[in-house]
Amino acid sequence: MKNVDLRIRAYDEASDLLKLSAIWFDASMAAHAFIGEARLREQRVAIETVYLPQAETGVACHAGEPVGFISLLDAFIGGLFVAPGRQGLGIGRALVRHALDLKGELSLEVYTANRQAYGFYRSLGFEELSRRATDSEGLPFENAMMRVKA
Repeated sequence: MKNVDLRIRAYDEASDLLKLSAIWFDASMAAHAFIGEARLREQRVAIETVYLPQAETGVACHAGEPVGFISLLDAFIGGLFVAPGRQGLGIGRALVRHALDLKGELSLEVYTANRQAYGFYRSLGFEELSRRATDSEGLPFENAMMRVKA
């Protein structure tokens, strides 16, 4: 049975910041290797100092330990990351379901080179709205804008 003891709670900076940063980095190294480790290390600083503190973040915990998270900027998914050793167990689905229950509609951008994530979002009913050839920093990594409604 998947996610026996999975609980989603609000982000607590004091206890979660470093744990979620590590989940973000490990998952990003696995899914976004095409970006390069140096750039991911730079982005990790922004995750810790800008994005996590400013977002509405739900933390998925198994046996009390964080195993994944979803960060929202209004109804936009700024990040959805599950620890690599915990992927495929329904944690990401539970986080999206939680966010969709809160917001009623969600949008996101996903790197098209991350085929696993793109397919995951499609399986949840996200529809592609558009694509752009560069990422938010203007680098040549294609992104797809997607949206789902409850």
